[in-house]
Amino acid sequence: MILDLINAVLFVGITGWAVYMFASVVYRRYLYIRLGKPANLKKDLKERLSQFAIQVFGQSKLFKDRKSGIMHFIVFYGFIILQFGAIDIIWKGLSGHGLPIPGYAGFILMQEITVALILLAIGYAAYRRYGEKLKRLKRGWKPSIVIFFITSLMASVLLTMAFERLREGLPWSASAPISSSIAAAFAWMPSTAVTVCYFAFWWIHLLILLSFLVYVPQSKHFHLITAPINILVRRTDPPGKLSKLDLEDEEAESFGVGKIEDFTQKQMLDFYACVECGRCTNVCPASNTGKLLSPMHMIVKLRDHLTEKGAALTSKSPWMPASVFGSAGVHTMAATDLALVGWKGEGITDIGPTMEVQKRSWHQVEGVDPKDVQLIGGVMTEEEIWACTTCRNCEDQCPVANEHVDKIVDLRRHLVLMEGSVPQEGQRAMQNIERQGNPWGISRADRSKWVKEIDPEGTLDLKIPTVKENPDFDILFFVGSMGSYDNRSRKITRAFVRLMNEAGVNFAILGNEEKNSGDTPRRMGNEFLFQQLCMENIETFQKYDVKRIVTACPHTFNIFKNEYPEFGLTAEVLHHTELLDQLVKEGRLTPKHPIREKITYHDSCYLGRYNDVYDQPRNVLRAIPGVELLEMERTRENGMCCGAGGGQMWMEEDAGKRVNLARTEQALAVSPTMISSACPYCLTMLEDGTKLKEVEDSVRTRDIAEILELSVFGLSEIHEQEVVVQ
Repeated sequence: MILDLINAVLFVGITGWAVYMFASVVYRRYLYIRLGKPANLKKDLKERLSQFAIQVFGQSKLFKDRKSGIMHFIVFYGFIILQFGAIDIIWKGLSGHGLPIPGYAGFILMQEITVALILLAIGYAAYRRYGEKLKRLKRGWKPSIVIFFITSLMASVLLTMAFERLREGLPWSASAPISSSIAAAFAWMPSTAVTVCYFAFWWIHLLILLSFLVYVPQSKHFHLITAPINILVRRTDPPGKLSKLDLEDEEAESFGVGKIEDFTQKQMLDFYACVECGRCTNVCPASNTGKLLSPMHMIVKLRDHLTEKGAALTSKSPWMPASVFGSAGVHTMAATDLALVGWKGEGITDIGPTMEVQKRSWHQVEGVDPKDVQLIGGVMTEEEIWACTTCRNCEDQCPVANEHVDKIVDLRRHLVLMEGSVPQEGQRAMQNIERQGNPWGISRADRSKWVKEIDPEGTLDLKIPTVKENPDFDILFFVGSMGSYDNRSRKITRAFVRLMNEAGVNFAILGNEEKNSGDTPRRMGNEFLFQQLCMENIETFQKYDVKRIVTACPHTFNIFKNEYPEFGLTAEVLHHTELLDQLVKEGRLTPKHPIREKITYHDSCYLGRYNDVYDQPRNVLRAIPGVELLEMERTRENGMCCGAGGGQMWMEEDAGKRVNLARTEQALAVSPTMISSACPYCLTMLEDGTKLKEVEDSVRTRDIAEILELSVFGLSEIHEQEVVVQ
């Protein structure tokens, strides 16, 4: 009785202390998150609960890597099952009898099968990290401590159950095959030793469980708590939609994010939800081509900085007990070894160089006040901030609903609006947009010159009315800067206009009244210029009662469809591939001339991941006789960026390998005779890629509209040597 009382008192005391430490650590991190700006979330509970069920209980994002998905699925549901077993084990040690569970033998069998499956899953997890040595996974004692925790916990479960059987004198049982076999191996032990071993392993199991409880919120495994919450409160706006800045707020001290407290509380929750699985970095075009930016390291660095600065601002340590988990210093970026010059990777893409540099550069320094560490410069370098293409592949892969792009853009907003710091080429492009309405600085009055120049001889008899000439138009064709000024993109414009004429589409253009959409300034952080262009464009649309808009540029399509409505746009927005697919299905366009080409299609990020337009361009290609459609290894949701998004179209790549070259090499790997796209930016980048690979004569690059034009009309004089149909 005395021993039982001592056992119970120790249990209550130690468990209470562990729960207190756990609650304190969680609460203190909650206080750090409260330092951020309030997040205005939509109250669409039905959609939130739906995604919560799919992503948390269905583990849908994890299954993007099938093997890893199966492993995590086993561990996730295994731990849910084993929680009932843990309660049973603890109750037995305190009361001397098990829980009154119906079908107890089946319950025990399920526990043992679950333990065995978890051990196999953890073994595979260790193999992936140390056998396969996946570059996206960190190695070392700290990233691997959970493997030891779980393995030890499973072993303690089996040993406790085994010595419990010996203590109670139970025979070998098929309902407890593993613990029965272990018990048989120790059957020679005297009863006193068995009792001692039983309580020893009972306490070991309890202490491991409580240690894990205290460890979780002080490590990356805090995601076990924060990830489900993060998924539940995730933004339900269109993917990648940027927040609107109130530029008329006279009380605002700054715009964008210049210090960690400028992030919203939802963005800060992202930091603590991160699993450090590296899936984001594994697909990032910047990381894959030797740039300094790594989405995973960005989140980790922001998390570490928030924890350290939050502790300083609240005077509450993030570590309990500090002697075990306490930090040796303050994290900051090293001043050396930051630049990645030249391609140091292996194969077409390689995240290895970026991972290695980030590992060396993010280090702890003693004697530094966290409040003195600058967010831009001390945590995130400008090189990292400007390397992002805003492709959102990182967000698509993230299993805990983290968003990376909005944080990058918020940092850019501070650099642009508060510090005037922009790479020279980007600054020039934005100045040209501000002055002349296009990135090249060509005269505004020349925006509609393409109308005459795409068919100078009049052989195609193109009808291209303006909104004034055709006030009863059904669709406004928003040509965009690329389609109006860029000579290569004008061929796309010509093909699309010709197809609309053939299909009898009642359209019109704005002519010289058209302005830049503002996508480039917004993604580069110049919210002021974007809002100015946005309001001017909407005013023009309202002036001519525009109800439907079509554009060949996915960037324009996305910003009109998903971001302009917040400023008052009510028109329906279509991408030209959506309209072409519709016209072909309705029989208004008939592809009749065979195009005997092996074509691989490159998914534009702003058309695919941002707007889920994957099938329409492929439908058009499949409708063309003679076309053999080839898919790249990275395609659809996981298609790699061409390298032009986020303002990169107008800036030079100074480090690593060119993104467009890597993407072109991925396309060439499937041996196409033609690379197709549905974006003027992508087409430019891929065409440059074929020139860098010196294959432009054998592998042509064409927009979907250009290929369909050839099939509908056949080769005409206007094309001359543009296309040679084999």
